[in-house]
Amino acid sequence: MRDLAADGVPVALTCRVLGLARRHYYRWLHHPVAESELTAAHRANALFDAHGDDPEFGYRFLTGEAETAGERMCERTAWRICRDNAWWSVFGKKRPGNGKRPGPPVHDDLVRRDFPANTVDELWLTDITERPTAEGNLYLCAVKDACSGRIVGYSIGSRMQARLAVDALDNAVARQGVVAGCVVHSDRGSQFRSRTFVHALHRHGLVGSMGRVGAAGDNAAMESVFALLRNNVLDRRTWTTRQDLRTAIVTWIERTYHRRRRQPRLGRLTPIEFGTTMNPATTLAA
Repeated sequence: MRDLAADGVPVALTCRVLGLARRHYYRWLHHPVAESELTAAHRANALFDAHGDDPEFGYRFLTGEAETAGERMCERTAWRICRDNAWWSVFGKKRPGNGKRPGPPVHDDLVRRDFPANTVDELWLTDITERPTAEGNLYLCAVKDACSGRIVGYSIGSRMQARLAVDALDNAVARQGVVAGCVVHSDRGSQFRSRTFVHALHRHGLVGSMGRVGAAGDNAAMESVFALLRNNVLDRRTWTTRQDLRTAIVTWIERTYHRRRRQPRLGRLTPIEFGTTMNPATTLAA
């Protein structure tokens, strides 16, 4: 813009074409680089040089190296700069997941965050959570009815495979009976995109639905149950054996969550009580 002005093009015209306010241009002209930006650039440069010299250093060590080079900062500032530029220790960086991007959905999103259902077995929500023990991880796949809030089916295992999700679905169908037409909503986990799980949906006459990638709110109603489970069971202690954790999970679901936890949205009823009023025969049989 300054070059155009030197060639005789009015600043007002250039700003109008670019959709900019003239005051911002003149402010930049008097102060091209803010002092804070200049400081941040010097700090980032010092951290980058230190990271290049010692890639195994984490942000705490890089903070000390930068201070030695004359750029003093707190560890939190160094962490933020390293995070923004992806400068991680080659040894200490914890990478979430397995590095694979979720695959394409095998179902459309039929829910779109509209979780309330008018009847039992109209909409089911499913997801998987895990917790480590001294013997290794234990995985829980649960199926929740959106109307009653009840965990209509679940499966617990030592491996997070498609079979875990299929067993939870089969368990839900066995408890509820005829559920053809019910929508089963999940995230894009590989277990729910597998052929085995899709075939199980078709076998029971169920309709699949999937949320978007990286949108936790698309399955928030299911995540809320797992949050309760973590607060009341999973995070309460360190688990030695898988069997101890399995027993605690089943006890919490069947005794506490189903029969003791009264929910305001159900009129202060428990999921079992509400399900009985909605569908007495099915609930009592289960």
